[in-house]
Amino acid sequence: MIDRIVEILRETADAVVLPRFRNLADGEIVEKGPGDLVTVADREAEVMLTARLAALLPGSLVVGEEAVAADPDVLTRLDDDGAVWLIDPIDGTGNFAAGQEPFGMMVALMRRGVPVLAVIYEPVPGTVAAAEAGAGSYVDGVRMVLDHTPVGADQLRGAVMTKYLPPELREQVVSRLPNLSEAIPGLRCAAREYPELLRETRHFALFWRAKPWDHAPGALLMREAGGVVRHFDGADYDPVHPRNGLVVCRDDAVFGLVRSVLLA
Repeated sequence: MIDRIVEILRETADAVVLPRFRNLADGEIVEKGPGDLVTVADREAEVMLTARLAALLPGSLVVGEEAVAADPDVLTRLDDDGAVWLIDPIDGTGNFAAGQEPFGMMVALMRRGVPVLAVIYEPVPGTVAAAEAGAGSYVDGVRMVLDHTPVGADQLRGAVMTKYLPPELREQVVSRLPNLSEAIPGLRCAAREYPELLRETRHFALFWRAKPWDHAPGALLMREAGGVVRHFDGADYDPVHPRNGLVVCRDDAVFGLVRSVLLA
């Protein structure tokens, strides 16, 4: 199944995404909300992915980011007892629209509201991250197992996305960043952040927005590698009932450090 999903993502990228990278015409980039861009490539990719994935698993439902933008009631399908495809046709649309990397395409297969398969595909440079519940997490065919060697707060290196934090919390977090070893600016692309966490180029990533298409695929990837994905209060991330405020990290100890240093 994962091989077929990767094939569908690659074919969709080749057909409608890559031909428009750095080649978008006037009127092919619009705002669907303040600061929230969508391009013709997002919409066409979602149409193609919806048709191909639904055919791959007859009787399955589909929840796509752009379909939800057009009709929020589509999101209620995630609660279905059957198979549901969750699609982010282009993650990092702001980067894509600006002709920059990174950007990626993300798919998760949900059953009873829980992700059981996940694939993140970055057309440039062609990276594939994939996971299946109970079968491990892989990047370009290499199994990812996160290191749990203890670290101190002053050793922590993490990506901290402050843009959407509430003003008071943003001020607090920014003031405490010097307590870390290094705070990395966000890449504006969860499709790259999650593989970087799996490669252990950072110990954690802190997000405010927790939309299911942005985080359900990566959450399965992290959990299958031994990581955790939790809300600021310590509750596990639930893509069916997401709340803002998310810390993605390699283990409970790092989560506790991040919370005590930045959020307490």
